[in-house]
Amino acid sequence: MGMLTMTREEFEELVADALDSVPPQLTAVMSNVVVLVEDKPAAAQSNLLGLYEGIPLTRRGGWYSGVLPDRITVYRLPILRLCATREDVVQQVRTTVIHEIAHHFGIGDERLEQLGY
Repeated sequence: MGMLTMTREEFEELVADALDSVPPQLTAVMSNVVVLVEDKPAAAQSNLLGLYEGIPLTRRGGWYSGVLPDRITVYRLPILRLCATREDVVQQVRTTVIHEIAHHFGIGDERLEQLGY
């Protein structure tokens, strides 16, 4: 059995749907962050499904201005390799998006694991 296939556009729609599923009270306080889709992470990180790069909201202070947006990147090919069905992809994309948004809010991996993300 080969890897599940899905166009970049279809995958981007799933990411957009996952973002739309985040409660509005949370998205309203997200600040200076972009969500991107890439095919795959750097070779050394080939198993990553998503990545948050930036300064979490909990670490921003009065000094925080004029900086580039934080980046949440969702990696298409590792997710497609992991999933057997389209429904699996939908769920994994949602989980990955929520996981990376949680990092934007300053929640660490240990706590996310406890929460099932």
